[in-house]
Amino acid sequence: MSICAFSSGITLHSPKGQSFKRLFSSHFINPIQKPLLEFQRAKLKFEAELMKEAEEDDGFTYSIVRPTAFFKSLGGQIELVKDGKPYVMFGDGKLCACKPISEPDLASFIADCVLSEDKLNQVLPIGGPGKALTPLEQGEMLFRLVGREPKFLKVPIEIMDFAIGVLDFLVKIFPSMEDAAEFGKIGRYYAAESMLILDPETGEYSAEKTPSYGKDTLENFFQRVLREGMAGQELGEQTIF
Repeated sequence: MSICAFSSGITLHSPKGQSFKRLFSSHFINPIQKPLLEFQRAKLKFEAELMKEAEEDDGFTYSIVRPTAFFKSLGGQIELVKDGKPYVMFGDGKLCACKPISEPDLASFIADCVLSEDKLNQVLPIGGPGKALTPLEQGEMLFRLVGREPKFLKVPIEIMDFAIGVLDFLVKIFPSMEDAAEFGKIGRYYAAESMLILDPETGEYSAEKTPSYGKDTLENFFQRVLREGMAGQELGEQTIF
């Protein structure tokens, strides 16, 4: 069996030459539950196309994997805390929570999808091991690991709302700022929305209903970055702090 990876997934071909497709589309759980951003709506459209193709072609299969937050997306403030700076969070640090998963654990889960018939044509939300963590708890963990007293900078979420309003106004005059305005909306979204399954019965995010997988913990990731740095885990243009 050969595996050919591309930006939106993986195509497999059977060893007997009977080609079939099995695609994996990876992103956060939450954008699919509350699609308010452009890239979220684009992803939903792509997923719908996969499902339609599978309905029309028995030889076409897919597994849509929706991981929660990645470790590296929560590591942007490690060096700041290590250097004695405060940990920045929005509101009281309890606006949202997530069950982050490591890249190796996610890769292992996707490999399981390749081999497991029960994951064919399924939408599979997945989080890492352990309890769901709020930004406040992530910050407290980080201060404990560096041996410092917790020091937080609490930013009112309304500041982001104001900044987004300004950017939306400026886009009308300077269209080239459209990407900056959308980036601001993305930051605002993930500052307040949990990366957990939204329980349709209660309308609340549920850590209990968000599946867990793997062995890597966020605490172990923080410890490794404190020793070795973020090499290979850089966020680049996605960095906020």
